[in-house]
Amino acid sequence: MSIKIILIDDHTLFRSGIKALLSRQNDFEVIGEAADGFSGVKLVEQQRPDIVLLDLDMPVMNGREALAQILSTNPQQNVVMLTVSEDSDDLTECMRLGARGFLLKNINADFLLDSIRKAVEGDNVFSPEMTSRLVQSLISPAAPRSGPAPANLTPRELEILGYLAAGHSNKVIARHLDLAESTIKVHVQNILRKLNLSSRVQAAVYAVNHNVPQPQGL
Repeated sequence: MSIKIILIDDHTLFRSGIKALLSRQNDFEVIGEAADGFSGVKLVEQQRPDIVLLDLDMPVMNGREALAQILSTNPQQNVVMLTVSEDSDDLTECMRLGARGFLLKNINADFLLDSIRKAVEGDNVFSPEMTSRLVQSLISPAAPRSGPAPANLTPRELEILGYLAAGHSNKVIARHLDLAESTIKVHVQNILRKLNLSSRVQAAVYAVNHNVPQPQGL
């Protein structure tokens, strides 16, 4: 079955480009689009898509207001912000409201497609540079740092945990460590299992709180 998608963005050309990209995928179906938040909310209520791609800055009703409206009606609705905003306050507010992810419009096509699939499966998705900003926003400056990471992580897993804290994607980590992306994915899964965590963001917060070294010079 195809993943049913609604696009909410006031830029017609951008919306058309995203629709064309998604329509070329066998497992995606764009079932509606709107040019403002108010119309988008009504459309989502009518169509009940698998996922909504939602811009932030729009007329009539902005993305934050639309997100709140959508999730007040259906808290289980998957909504991913797709925006040019790199503002940490926008990021934290959208995640607080219940967005499934926060993607910047400068991401490449493959990253977007992969993120949509992951979000529908229940994962939180972020542009790499926004992951590190979210991690920093979740850490209180007054909170004491914990001791070193547990010894049950291998040296390679500790190294990858540092990359996660810096907000890097599996593809970037694989390139810098000269490993296959699938190998990095297995390492990340092992890290989450060993630390009893459920997401990359939680792993990144853990890494910062436990003083895990982050890669330098990237």
